[in-house]
Amino acid sequence: MAAGTLNFDGVDYPDGKASDPRTLGWMHGAPPPTDKRIGFRGDQFANFPEQRWSLSHARELMPTVNVWRGPLGPSSLGEPPHAHDEAAIDEFAFADLQGRERRWLESLFDTYTDGIVVLHRGRRVYERYLGVLRPERPHCCFSMTKSYAATLAAMLVHDGTLDERQRVAHYLPEMRGTAYEDATLREVMDMQIGVAYSELYSDAKADVWNYSRAGGFRHRPPGYDGPDNFYEYLRTLRKDGEHGQAFAYKTPNTEVLCWVMKRVTGVGLAEMLSQRFWSPLGCEQDGYLGVDPIGVPMGGGGLNACLRDLARFGEMMRCDGAWHGHQRVPAAVVSDIRGGSDPAKFATAGYKLLPGYSYRSMWWVSHNELGAFEARGIHGQRLYIAPQAEMVVARFASHPIAGSAANDPITLPAFLALGRMLQGA
Repeated sequence: MAAGTLNFDGVDYPDGKASDPRTLGWMHGAPPPTDKRIGFRGDQFANFPEQRWSLSHARELMPTVNVWRGPLGPSSLGEPPHAHDEAAIDEFAFADLQGRERRWLESLFDTYTDGIVVLHRGRRVYERYLGVLRPERPHCCFSMTKSYAATLAAMLVHDGTLDERQRVAHYLPEMRGTAYEDATLREVMDMQIGVAYSELYSDAKADVWNYSRAGGFRHRPPGYDGPDNFYEYLRTLRKDGEHGQAFAYKTPNTEVLCWVMKRVTGVGLAEMLSQRFWSPLGCEQDGYLGVDPIGVPMGGGGLNACLRDLARFGEMMRCDGAWHGHQRVPAAVVSDIRGGSDPAKFATAGYKLLPGYSYRSMWWVSHNELGAFEARGIHGQRLYIAPQAEMVVARFASHPIAGSAANDPITLPAFLALGRMLQGA
């Protein structure tokens, strides 16, 4: 392996320092030189190392809808971290899953971290920005969007607006004849759906790319004649296996859930996020969602938010849905999420690095000693909430490998070890 590179699956990639967009000069200049431009056509924006720039500039590449932070000023996250706290965490040592000792700061580069905030008892004890990310700049959340969306759905179930026992076709007659016709809303929320759909990002022929092109999140080649939007795509999906038997992670489930919420409430995802989270939490910046050609937000992975606002959401969930003295999410909803689902159903999915986990309302539940539950997204996005350690870690990243298995050998033990340290503080 050459200096300045990291190897994944037999391929050398520029490491976290060598791939820094500032070093590489992406999109600098007026105009930028041809070889430094990043565009949507041909999916160039999704290549590595270009994505280290594009994940912090998605609004410049595709259509979006705003998630308004509301008319009031931002809520407090306390004073900036103390220098001695950050220095101690920078030098904090832990063993990765291969047993190799690592230092926290260097591990950030090894996981291609763009930004990370650590809260302990609601106070920032650590905050770092790398690459082109800045505190005020939103970053792609990818599948952490699912956790936001399903928390909204769980709130609607709690207040009686939705019935988790109802079949999808009850709410969406258009889905009769599809995989979802006889699926319950709860099976959708827990991703226990039998549907013929593959989400292997290393496979260029996987269904996830057809889904992405239908939504306009990947370039459509000349002559494209597939579905023109998410709703059209969802109606093409057919059943494969029985519902409710096993966990199977498939992003279209979230699109179905968001369609149900919009149909029943008449409120779109962007507005609902603003009303329920962005404004009540006093977020610092507007968020935004990528939208398909008919304006439907990508509920499965289209959210972009700034790092501190992601941390605010995590801290509210750590505090049983309360934020600054007000109950924003019913405590019963948070308790249900933390309790998880059936680990036996999760185990059949074969996530070897996540033994003992389960999945509930589109949150990954560890059942570990810290009671940690997570929102996770491809390329290293993570919101790690550890109630027993009174800790929240919010991280954005642009790892060259989409799947979490590439960064989990460092990320999982790092966050667990930090939680243990803060637990004893």
